[in-house]
Amino acid sequence: MIDIKEKYMCDGCHACYSVCPKDAISMEIDDEGFWYPKVDNNKCVDCNKCEKVCPILNKKEVKSLKKAYACYNLDEDIRMKSSSGGTFTILASEIIKDNGVVFGAKFDEDFNVVHDYVEDVEGLSKFRGSKYVQSNIGDSFRQAKKFLDDGRKVLFSGTPCQIAGLKSYLNKDYENLVTVDLICHGVPSPMIWQRYINELGDGKKLSAMTFRDKSKGWNSGVLKYRFEDGSEITEEYGESLYIKGFIKNCFLRPSCYKCNFKTLDRISDFTLGDFWGVEELIPEIDKKSGVSLIMIHTKKAQDLFDDINRSIYYEEVDINKSIVFNTCAIESVKNDKRDNFFNILKNNTLEESINGSIEEIILKVSIVMKLKNKMRKILKS
Repeated sequence: MIDIKEKYMCDGCHACYSVCPKDAISMEIDDEGFWYPKVDNNKCVDCNKCEKVCPILNKKEVKSLKKAYACYNLDEDIRMKSSSGGTFTILASEIIKDNGVVFGAKFDEDFNVVHDYVEDVEGLSKFRGSKYVQSNIGDSFRQAKKFLDDGRKVLFSGTPCQIAGLKSYLNKDYENLVTVDLICHGVPSPMIWQRYINELGDGKKLSAMTFRDKSKGWNSGVLKYRFEDGSEITEEYGESLYIKGFIKNCFLRPSCYKCNFKTLDRISDFTLGDFWGVEELIPEIDKKSGVSLIMIHTKKAQDLFDDINRSIYYEEVDINKSIVFNTCAIESVKNDKRDNFFNILKNNTLEESINGSIEEIILKVSIVMKLKNKMRKILKS
């Protein structure tokens, strides 16, 4: 029987919930807004499948091909609607063209982030764009297994811990499965997200939003919110209260601070992310609308990449140099004031909790330049 004694030992991947043959496990929300497994002792038969499937308790060692590319979609419209270079859409489209199914994270009608699947190219728009909230996997692992067992191709995208949970749940290699994980900063609390949009809109219902509008360029992110009464709110990325708390790591899941899956040797086939610092490796690259960093971990991934590269600009790069400005690929976040944030939140607004639990760090220009020059030396070495 699975028993979570320390919350950092559970990433909420739903693998234990999915594998239970007696439906004895439910995923319950704690007071911070995160899902954890709860066992119904009246249904449990002590088969221990839940413990055996946990990707944290049973971490698998893998070796990756460690290949990396800078790339972007040649379709400028899709590139502009994507968070980085629009590479995911091409990968997913290739699977769907072969009667496949694609799983990803989307907003539901209440702007919770949930996992779902689509079977047509038009539906991929739901998964496009960053969503800085932990997604609810629900029954997606079980649904994916059914499609795989029926012989259909499946592309499953998610955070590294979600992909680890899926692979552990499936417990076998499927040639018809392609997995895509992310360079993940960490997953914020769904409760905090809901509280934020409620406070921001003063109770008005949200009808549309984007975390990464590129109308001012890839490096100048804008958050846009539209409410059912027709009103709109726009936030500059660096001024958004929610993004401030996200970047300062105030309300991420406890497991994110001791992540087991930040490594270049990944269990997924692909890793995707924004290619920050790409101009240091490829000075002439067109980066105005976004550039993807795509890591290739398996031969399956390389073969698929070779099939789709006619539709993208791409250039191979040194994988170790590619993460100089993308350290979230290999390093867990830190914040010793997280507990303070949640304590303040009990009796205060979200704004008061974020501002009261972080210190604004102002870096002098000289320090920034020294850091950049150091990075450049590393890249050129």
